[in-house]
Amino acid sequence: MTVATYMREVLLNPAAGYYSTKENVFGTTGDFITAPEIGQIFGELIELGPGKGTLMHDVLRVFERFGLSKDRVSVHLVEMSSNLQRLQADKLCNGMAHRTPADQSEPHVQEGTTSSGINIRWYTDVVEVPKGFSIILANEFFDALPVHVFCKDASEGGASWKEMLVDINPEQKEPSFRFIQSNRATPYSVVFGKRFDGKESLLRDRNRVEVSFETEQIAQDIARRIDGHGGFGLIIDYGHEGDKTDTLRSFKSHQLHDPLQDPGSADLTVDVDFGFLKHFLEQDDTAITLGPVSQGTFLEAMEGSARLKSLLSAAKDEKYRKMLSDGYDELTNPSKMGERFKLLSVFPSTLKEFLKTSNKVVGFDCKK
Repeated sequence: MTVATYMREVLLNPAAGYYSTKENVFGTTGDFITAPEIGQIFGELIELGPGKGTLMHDVLRVFERFGLSKDRVSVHLVEMSSNLQRLQADKLCNGMAHRTPADQSEPHVQEGTTSSGINIRWYTDVVEVPKGFSIILANEFFDALPVHVFCKDASEGGASWKEMLVDINPEQKEPSFRFIQSNRATPYSVVFGKRFDGKESLLRDRNRVEVSFETEQIAQDIARRIDGHGGFGLIIDYGHEGDKTDTLRSFKSHQLHDPLQDPGSADLTVDVDFGFLKHFLEQDDTAITLGPVSQGTFLEAMEGSARLKSLLSAAKDEKYRKMLSDGYDELTNPSKMGERFKLLSVFPSTLKEFLKTSNKVVGFDCKK
């Protein structure tokens, strides 16, 4: 099977998938921590992809502080895992969300209301979200999408791309998996070769590349939605700009884990290739992007230090003050999350000339 198929089964299989069966995947008791779990400094700036609902909870709290009424706010969450949908409903709606009956033609699968009366609907696919002016926010979303892995075939002088596959390992007595290189072209390797071979701005002389065609589909929907109906997008993820080759890995209890061992028991993830992501968003000239910039650079530009100072001055407990300081250091320190995590902004193509002038977007006016 392809690496993408393996990832999809491990993460989303209804009976044994990681996100479908595990109760605690986030936080200190889970397998990994997302930025909004670390501190309010990040959570009050941007929206989170659903996760546990932590960042969305903070965003809605800020909405209320600015007096945005329930009639002016509509929240749509895209989440494939019914298990995570339940966790999000617990956080955002005090568990008072109901499933959409299967015999109804509604595109959403779950609906609930916050304590302040804001309506929230859940979807399993972004294309099902109603069209309209949209603020699209994705935090650590694209890193979990399945990737196909392609390698230049050394036996053919690097002239063609072959796909890496997941296969049964015949050399082991106990059932186990291994990675192998396909001995012939696959449908995906043919498509990849035709579309990307020779595009050095994306490949950068790499002999091994990870590409997510699901990312391409979602990126194109985001671009067309923003271009056709107005809005903007903000993407936050750990990744690179086309200089890495082999980033597929697994985490279990905050430790690296063999991605082929005990499938379904641990999280699978890859570094987002922002070079490909920018290409997917801009390829139809429906959207333009700014960035990526490092998370540390972005938070400093957004006066993160000032926000930290304000929180520290209001904090009475020394233990809480240390937690705030440590959290901000974790988010901004280049040796921690500050450099590994990057942000990419998305705007409709109609703003291209406007943004070319002195009209800068805060946080994205310096490349880092």
